[in-house]
Amino acid sequence: MGKILRVNMTELTAKYEDVPEKYALLGGRALTSALVADEVPPDAHPLGENNKIVFAPGLLTGTNAPCSGRLSVGAKSPLTGTIKESNAGGITAQKLASLGIKAVVVEGRPPEDGLHLLVINEDGAELVPAGKFAGMGCYALTRGLWQEYGANSGIISIGPAGEMRMALAGVSTNDREGDPGRYAGRGGLGAVMGAKGLKAVLVRTDKTFDAPVKDPEKFAEAVRKLTKALAEHPVTNQALPAYGTAVLINILNEAGGLPTRNFSSGRFEGAAKVSGEAMAEAVAQRGGKGRTGHACHPGCVIRCSNIIPDAKGEVLCTPVEYESTWALGPNCGIDNLDHIAMLNRLCNDVGLDTIETGVTLGVLMEAGVLAFGDGEAAINLLDREARNGTPLGRILGGGSALAGKLFGLTRVPTVKDQGMPAYDPRAVKGMGVTYATSTMGADHTIGYSVTANILKVGGFVDPLQAEGQVDLSRNLQVATAAVDASGLCLFTAFALLDIDYALPSVVDMINAQYGTSLTVDDVFNYGKEILKTERAFNAAAGFTAAHDRLPEFMKLEKLPPHQVTFDVPNEELDTVFNF
Repeated sequence: MGKILRVNMTELTAKYEDVPEKYALLGGRALTSALVADEVPPDAHPLGENNKIVFAPGLLTGTNAPCSGRLSVGAKSPLTGTIKESNAGGITAQKLASLGIKAVVVEGRPPEDGLHLLVINEDGAELVPAGKFAGMGCYALTRGLWQEYGANSGIISIGPAGEMRMALAGVSTNDREGDPGRYAGRGGLGAVMGAKGLKAVLVRTDKTFDAPVKDPEKFAEAVRKLTKALAEHPVTNQALPAYGTAVLINILNEAGGLPTRNFSSGRFEGAAKVSGEAMAEAVAQRGGKGRTGHACHPGCVIRCSNIIPDAKGEVLCTPVEYESTWALGPNCGIDNLDHIAMLNRLCNDVGLDTIETGVTLGVLMEAGVLAFGDGEAAINLLDREARNGTPLGRILGGGSALAGKLFGLTRVPTVKDQGMPAYDPRAVKGMGVTYATSTMGADHTIGYSVTANILKVGGFVDPLQAEGQVDLSRNLQVATAAVDASGLCLFTAFALLDIDYALPSVVDMINAQYGTSLTVDDVFNYGKEILKTERAFNAAAGFTAAHDRLPEFMKLEKLPPHQVTFDVPNEELDTVFNF
């Protein structure tokens, strides 16, 4: 059944305990949200001793189910004030699950200032002083820990931004090459980890696919079916491995939904220079250590990651994904791929969420602090100001809503103080519904309507029309909650939505692993229960329907080139969770 590892930072202890029966069939987001809802007072200060940060592998993580290596990180968010789950790939989640750990719960605060390292291995877990790593970026930290504890260790870490408790600080995990950059980036969870005095969690084991399975034969057959579905779907078998997630740059630009220069336009004239196709071309021309079709964790068959090389063929950044490319590129008017990759690398090292960083840079550019298109100035701001916590660096680290208030701006693209990702809600209206009503602020992964709005996966809903967007977002939010609990990568959803046997194969895997008899309907109800848990926490924290709204400028300013506004009525937004 596994164990929960409870880490008390006040007492500096790490103890295993049995998993309560009510959590037996919870994993990933379902488990992090349940633990936060049950154990964190809704009115707790996100950086105070009563908040907790939870790390949980998914239900299928630690098995050879394809693309099942996701790690969920949960807490009350310092950025939004809501409950928060953010998840990442990398190698750590599979190691935790293979050691029988369903969740790591970190609580309390150390009695004195200082940093600690949580070391987990096959013999147990302990906290050790980590003062020598203070202020260290995630690249040097990861390499130092590999040298000290052995290569192939799984590492969950924060950079200087997390230590300084910046509201946009993320939580990094490492890939198989030992590089950081697989981020649970959204919501400022790195600041919670920093407030706990926890610099890193290190998991030392060579186990990867050792989670127990009750019916191996049925499990293997279900794995075969899902793998076949992922190999059949053109998005997961062709577009993503060839061009990475940044294949969406040209697609969204053509659709007029690529937010440009702080959401002032839906098209960017330099899109082709920073697209997935341009990245693939740079990898081919520069060679060296560059790669496309890279897997972020063992067992990934989609391989949407990449390694972007510099002019000498050395690693510049891995990965450079669509949302990061957009945030640090078109949203800032930057069309230099090397500048974008360096900005991404700096975010990985300093410990910043690339999306919130790019949105905040766009707001600061709108304010005239630096010029749109000035990649070198943006690099200096991250490397000199944010890394060192100067006043301007702290403003950047406070996020886009704070920057907008400080500079008196009205075009500030946030919901619940979290910056919007790479799809303008006026031209991709299903995403607008998701941003407005998500339990976690503006978050594209919560209900990814781009599937039906733009890619025509799982049907088609006209992205420029208000009709049908609420139903689309609702169904996707429910399904996504369940996927996040499973530990499967969100990109498996392309096959799950389009291929009739794909979703039943996931249910069959869960049943074979746990000895259950769930149906597809049961899994959808499972997703609904996750959303109910999260919404109940938020309601107790003071959030109401009035918070489920997009910023006013999106209803007033027409977005070129389609000259559209966001016109889904508030009354319809309020029906999203009428299950």
